[in-house]
Amino acid sequence: MPPKFGTSGLRGLVVELTPALVADHVQAFIAACPVGTGIWVGRDLRPSSERIAQMVMQAAMDVGVNVVDCGDVPTPALALAAMNADAAAVMITGSHIPADRNGLKFYTPAGEITKDHETGILAALGSKMAAGSGKRGRDIAVPIAYAARYVDAFGSDALAGMTIGVYTHSTVGRDLLMQILERLGAEVVELGRSDKFIPVDTEAVDPATRAQLIAWAAEHPLDAIVSLDGDGDRPLLTDAAGQVVPGDVLGQITGAFLGAEIAVTPVSSNTGAESVFDKVIRTKIGSPHVIAGMECGGKVVGYEANGGFLLGFAANGLSPLMTRDAVLPLIAPLMVAKGQGVASMIAGQPARFTATGRVENVPTEVSLAFVALLDTDLDARAGFLAGIDGTEASVDRTDGLRMTLTDGRVVHLRPSGNAPECRFYAEAGSAEAAQQALTTGLTALETALRG
Repeated sequence: MPPKFGTSGLRGLVVELTPALVADHVQAFIAACPVGTGIWVGRDLRPSSERIAQMVMQAAMDVGVNVVDCGDVPTPALALAAMNADAAAVMITGSHIPADRNGLKFYTPAGEITKDHETGILAALGSKMAAGSGKRGRDIAVPIAYAARYVDAFGSDALAGMTIGVYTHSTVGRDLLMQILERLGAEVVELGRSDKFIPVDTEAVDPATRAQLIAWAAEHPLDAIVSLDGDGDRPLLTDAAGQVVPGDVLGQITGAFLGAEIAVTPVSSNTGAESVFDKVIRTKIGSPHVIAGMECGGKVVGYEANGGFLLGFAANGLSPLMTRDAVLPLIAPLMVAKGQGVASMIAGQPARFTATGRVENVPTEVSLAFVALLDTDLDARAGFLAGIDGTEASVDRTDGLRMTLTDGRVVHLRPSGNAPECRFYAEAGSAEAAQQALTTGLTALETALRG
């Protein structure tokens, strides 16, 4: 599948992200979107990212745009620094997907690009721009400003008395996250650093990673374990026993902690949000759709089932940050859990639980065809749901096919927009029921897609 825009920018196989293709997209971005004082460029730790970053900077300079090389930095840190400099940004990352793939995330000086911006970029592909000679600079202070954002807001004793394990793996935010937690007063135990890129998906944590988290929790006296995805814009949090807290639960806890009145979140997030906020706006999956929903204004936050959190108003000394952030939805829940424990904090949330998985290495057209069949064929849909002991009560087609069952469970199928996989989301009144629906549903889905 050639590189294309999905829910998080341009993504594709590394071998297909050629200098010509990268230059075309960067220059189309410059032609279609405001770039302010120039373009700040960051990258994650996958092997191809530095090389692609050089392509991006050269493409911008070739049409007279100044660039700032920020090196290896988390996506939200790059976005924050660029916005403060009235500059655009490009982050080279494939986020949570394997290292044979990579991508570009684009930001205007106002934050992450919208779907309208994306449309403009696509329309500008292939257009010729006047040659120029942009200058290249370097900035090594991006992580410093990002850390100061949270230390200044919450103070040096915010997490005092807590011992937190940090699964560092290959996330670009690993050292910075440990520094922030320590400066907030926590004792930090590093776990699982890797020199090889590991594609950690915080929304669909694989069984091997879950088992490792539980083993680390048993080995060390920890209050929690935290981690990030590859580019540091999606959080992972466990309780003291190593049990993963769903990302949408982190979002609703963080929003409530900040005093938000409105939450914008995709249809894949659990329905407990309606019991937490005055108003909930549901969108398609992907931060551009969440950002569009946040244009309502007021005390609004946005979050996704992967835990990525967007702050739309000034709160607790924090300025708005209109891009997915992973540090805030770790700090806020940890502060809430201080003294009571993460498990107790989660027990106090509305009794709606989600579980997410995926069937990988399936051509997108196969996934799309199967979901279309279920959408239009009542007998096929009933047969699929029978495989998970379910009967349909209603259907939501906002993004993919989301089926609410008569027993209150929810199952949701969605072909990925930028990887050969089909996502499966489950929701139920208990964590066990959600996991059971996921397990049986994935089995049925894999049989259907590979049969």
